[in-house]
Amino acid sequence: MTALWTWFKYLVLGLVQGITEPIPISSSGHLIIFRELFGIEARGLSFEIFVNFASLLAVLLIYRKDIYRLMVNSFRFLTTREEAGKSDFQFIVYLIIATIPVGVIGVFFGDVIGEALSSTKTVGVTLLITAVAIWIIRNKRGQKHDGALTTKDAVIVGLAQAVAVTPGISRSGASIVGAMLVGMNQETALRFAFLLYIPVSLGTGVLEIPVILQDPGFRELMTPYIIAFIASFIATYFALKWLMNIMEKGNLKYFSYYCVIVGILVLLFL
Repeated sequence: MTALWTWFKYLVLGLVQGITEPIPISSSGHLIIFRELFGIEARGLSFEIFVNFASLLAVLLIYRKDIYRLMVNSFRFLTTREEAGKSDFQFIVYLIIATIPVGVIGVFFGDVIGEALSSTKTVGVTLLITAVAIWIIRNKRGQKHDGALTTKDAVIVGLAQAVAVTPGISRSGASIVGAMLVGMNQETALRFAFLLYIPVSLGTGVLEIPVILQDPGFRELMTPYIIAFIASFIATYFALKWLMNIMEKGNLKYFSYYCVIVGILVLLFL
């Protein structure tokens, strides 16, 4: 019975990670909340990194055609200077530029920030901040498409994503807010935000493989971790598809309402 209860708890944590990773309500914040509710002691960040990698695989699956197009057209542009591939090549360059801020902060300060600000009270406050940010861009309808982006746009979105190193600040939400504030249309903002997620998540996952394998929690709870991994992959896939539909209809305000409600409940009761 104890083993089944443990599996159930990690199944829920995997589903929470998967559902909340794509949508702008903070996966890290929700994992902290549910760990508190389940009484699961946080020992490092190995679990978050492990299930986050499952989310990454789901994002790669959904955006596989965009990734393939960007890579092929960029290669053609570099080798033949075909003008048709210039826009895709520049898009990749802007993704690289936007990755730099969170990469620098993550390498030098990520662990410190994660440990120092991983309390439920912090999550309550940062969820309210996320709510305000989403509310600001709820009705924005930008005009910038993939080929109209600039270096300045990339830097601003990159800085916005870097803020999400703080638990409770949604990474997808921060990236989407930054993208829409610089005038990207909904489709481009969503694509840029999630293609930007790929190098950050991939880099973190690869660098932390030794940490995960050496974590006693991983060795002791391998089966629950795998259950959470599978749940996170499936939930991320369907949650991202759902978000695409929401972005198209312009219903982001509901995420703002949600973050306000959960943030207040966390501050009052956890």
